[in-house]
Amino acid sequence: MKGERQTATMSDVAREAGVALGTVSKVINGLPVGESYRLKVEAAVKKLNYQVNPSAKALKSNRTNTIALIIPNTITPFFALLTHYVNMALEKRGYKMMLCFTEYDRDREQEFVSMVVHNRVDGIIALTYNPTLEIPAGIPFVTIDRFFSVSVPCVASDNFGGGQLAAKKLAELGCKHVACLRTGSSLTNEPSKRKDGFVSGCMEAGLAFEMCNLSDGAPLSAFEVFLRHNLLETDTPLDGLFCGTDLMAWQAVKMVQALGLRVPEDVQVIGFDGVRMFGDKDYICSTIVQPVPDLAETAVSMVLSKDFTGLPPLVCLPVRYQPGGTTRDSQPATV
Repeated sequence: MKGERQTATMSDVAREAGVALGTVSKVINGLPVGESYRLKVEAAVKKLNYQVNPSAKALKSNRTNTIALIIPNTITPFFALLTHYVNMALEKRGYKMMLCFTEYDRDREQEFVSMVVHNRVDGIIALTYNPTLEIPAGIPFVTIDRFFSVSVPCVASDNFGGGQLAAKKLAELGCKHVACLRTGSSLTNEPSKRKDGFVSGCMEAGLAFEMCNLSDGAPLSAFEVFLRHNLLETDTPLDGLFCGTDLMAWQAVKMVQALGLRVPEDVQVIGFDGVRMFGDKDYICSTIVQPVPDLAETAVSMVLSKDFTGLPPLVCLPVRYQPGGTTRDSQPATV
């Protein structure tokens, strides 16, 4: 061999296999050819260690087989789980995921949208909090948990139904006076329907209820003040709590225990999300479980749809209740 071997080209593969260049192109792009030709090309590709140039392939096909996922972070367990299942759904379809963390920064959200468009991704899946986000035309864009317009498909869990289910379960478990604890921004999104569903469920069950809403970024000490008053300083103390997320439920349990009360004996607590310890072990609390694998599959199917303009503006997926040790119906589940 004279000198250093250069990277093999498609022409090299054609010569090695003894076939036409067009036959090599068909095999590499998954198009039908005769079985004997396919085997010759595959053997030549392996022998020469031929690598497909993704950039050149993208220029020719006008596709990169890459979808961008724009998400706040993966520290939050729900976001981490969603990222995992979106990646799995893309991988099995032969797509790669470009992951962008916004850390709830509205400007970064817009910057990432512009950046991934310039990088010629084939679509965007986003969980966004920017109220003035400019969605680019001409690229499939699917949101999770936030409805923009009829032209931007949204995938969400049944947040309203989940709130109703939480109220129903607390009533079934013997609660007489309950409260909803939540934080939320001024932004209208699907998760804000959880409290509305809870109120509806309480009214249907004839269950007395209180509300404690904090704006994003507000100190959690306001919850402590609310709980102290409504657990220790009233003639009708709370005996049940519904929290907007499992993280909030976990924090509420610690606050209740710090006041000298027991969970679930004195106060029963239900969260929302379906977070599990170490990803697949016990649930951290009794919870309304979001169907995260289905959310991811649906979002990926929609963003890759060949008839993107014909998609429904909102797809709402069912939730379920799971005991997790903070209600009286069972100990934490392990399966």
